Amino acid sequence: MKASAELSPARPREAWPAAQHSWTFFLVLVGALLLVPLIFSPYHVSLMTRFLIFALFAVGFNLAFGYTGLLSLGNGAFFGAAAYSVALLNLHGEIESLWLGLPLGLVVAVVLAALFGLIALRASGIYFLLVTFALGQMCYSVAWNFKWFNSPGMRGITGLDLPSLGGMMMDKGSYYYLVLALFVASFLFLHRLVRSPFGLSLVGIREGEARLEALGYNIWLHKFLAFVISGFFCGLAGVLFAYYNSMVSPAHLGIDTSFLPMVMAIIGGQATLLGPVIGAAVVIFVEYFVSMVIPVRWPLVLGGLFVVSIMLARQGIWVYCYLLYRRLRRRHEGS
Repeated sequence: MKASAELSPARPREAWPAAQHSWTFFLVLVGALLLVPLIFSPYHVSLMTRFLIFALFAVGFNLAFGYTGLLSLGNGAFFGAAAYSVALLNLHGEIESLWLGLPLGLVVAVVLAALFGLIALRASGIYFLLVTFALGQMCYSVAWNFKWFNSPGMRGITGLDLPSLGGMMMDKGSYYYLVLALFVASFLFLHRLVRSPFGLSLVGIREGEARLEALGYNIWLHKFLAFVISGFFCGLAGVLFAYYNSMVSPAHLGIDTSFLPMVMAIIGGQATLLGPVIGAAVVIFVEYFVSMVIPVRWPLVLGGLFVVSIMLARQGIWVYCYLLYRRLRRRHEGS
């Protein structure tokens, strides 16, 4: 049976036959993103940087969730642990170099993901969800209670600057391009991964674990590798977020942070690569507009957005956008 990484809007468990339209959209998106610092103000460049970071976070999370069927509430711990690695390096070592902060954050995220996987993958379904939630909250508790993880008199670490690269401090424009380059590279890598035999086996595990096990696949190992790779990209997003946000707090390890990429993936379409990117755009930009009007009501708005998407667009916005495109194309060809 032939399979593909992009899934059908009509039947989300089958191969999407129009992957070229996904690529067209992606290339247009990247082209538009390259122009952002040339057109918009520094504030809006910062907003777009935030969008790219959380889009990367959601895409990384979705490898385990959308493709393997592992619903985790512990990915915020990988994101936050990588961010804390950068912040602690700055707080205790006064080191701002990207060449040190980035590798350290990624190693910490991967090691933590491996430890979570070794523990949580002993369970499945709702029990896997609860174990990852508990492990993530343990990380939150450690960061909250130990002074070494906080600036003096604070809960968290503040005063982070944009990293230095080759001895030169980056500005918002150059940092935006760095984030964009890492996002595009990560997306292309994940696209290649989910179309590889390994990626197709992950989809097979999601669809029918027992059948793949009967064929001789090592199900646990596939899940473990998917979970660790997902943790790597969540950690990459965490490192970039620490430099961008100028502050890291214990909340970035907890349930609120873990919930965000899940919402983004579900809103955009968890069975695709572009879906979480669309979902990240919806969440980040709706938050931006809501914060200008009723900032204290943002959690309520986010919850309502999630409920509406579940009720009216269960397959995700990106899937329904393709359906609309296909209908318009048929009308055009028939006229």
